[in-house]
Amino acid sequence: MEKKMSYKEAMAEIEQIVGLLEENKLDVDELGAKVKRVSQLIAFCRSKLHDTEEEVENILKTMEE
Repeated sequence: MEKKMSYKEAMAEIEQIVGLLEENKLDVDELGAKVKRVSQLIAFCRSKLHDTEEEVENILKTMEE
């Protein structure tokens, strides 16, 4: 990711690319690059979700103590 991207921005970009795929608006030359980008965005989102889950679990543990 070039800049500090938010989860919301990543999801919006994924949705945009999926929309282009569904509408058949990508040619073969663009397809590979867009699929690669989506896989990068999905990995980013998974990581964000995992980090957030850990953070919430730590907060809840602290509250229980």
